[in-house]
Amino acid sequence: MHDCKQFGNFAAKTDTVIMIMRKLFVLGTLLAIGMTVHAQEIISKSNMEKQLKTIRLVYPQWQGGDIARWITEVKDPEQASRGYYLGAQLLNFLAPDNGQKTYTVPVATDLVQRKVTDGVLDKDAIIAQTKAALDILKVQSPDRIVTLGGECSVSVVPFTYLSEKYKDDVAMVWIDAHPDITLPGDVYPAYHAMAVTACMGLGDRQIVSELPARIDPSKILFIGLRDWERDEIKERQKGYGIKHLTPEDVRENSNAIQEWLKSCGASKVVVHFDMDVLDPAEIIAAVGVVPDGMKIAEVVRVINGIAQEKEIVGLTVAEPMPRTAIRIKEMLNQLPLLR
Repeated sequence: MHDCKQFGNFAAKTDTVIMIMRKLFVLGTLLAIGMTVHAQEIISKSNMEKQLKTIRLVYPQWQGGDIARWITEVKDPEQASRGYYLGAQLLNFLAPDNGQKTYTVPVATDLVQRKVTDGVLDKDAIIAQTKAALDILKVQSPDRIVTLGGECSVSVVPFTYLSEKYKDDVAMVWIDAHPDITLPGDVYPAYHAMAVTACMGLGDRQIVSELPARIDPSKILFIGLRDWERDEIKERQKGYGIKHLTPEDVRENSNAIQEWLKSCGASKVVVHFDMDVLDPAEIIAAVGVVPDGMKIAEVVRVINGIAQEKEIVGLTVAEPMPRTAIRIKEMLNQLPLLR
């Protein structure tokens, strides 16, 4: 009887051990499956990132600006106007070499009589260069584009291309001291001040007809805005319903930007960084020198914060005006054996 009882206890313990082992086996199997799936997801994501094609577009367009009057330290107004061309080359030289294939948009440098056509300065050159930039993008078919300008309008082609590629699943963050929403017929006819309206599909019909898509104003955010130049531009922005944040709004943190990104209705973002957003008390890197701008560290924090919240598919750095380099170039042009 005692032996039977012991056997019964042993059998019960054996059943318990078997049940525990089965549970451990099932748990181990589930963990293995989960780890395998997770590993596959990591590999898949890594492969997808490797497959995404990112190109660097050097876009030294200068015709969209009419800025010689503000670059007084450069004596030759033509050299000042074409300063953007040199600026784009310098940005490309200074930017990290990360293996991205680089393509340069052919931009005319010949000195012709500048003229306003249909309310747009140097319209013919801008249309020709718009087509040239689009041709590069159509052939290369990139998934992500880094654009080094050039004046502000260099964002128009890559941003509308990306908006078309991702079927409007793209929001646009415009980091700039100015809103760039002028129109043909306004007192200032330079196209770089029309860059955002062009992205929206507004402005000169011939130029806009070349663009692949338009970006809805509800998906546009201005950051660093502090100079509207004229009351009509401020009222126009209100009419479009485009939200803006001043340098003070983002001085301490990027909370307001993160809130907007969460409600923008897009999973991807294109970012335009006009160097005139920077505080001239820290650095003078662009044409504009409106005081009380953003610090370099603040701009870096803002853009990296956007990248943490959304996928950045387009990044433009625009409006470099290398005043000192232009003056050195003028000096070298006057030396024997060099000129």
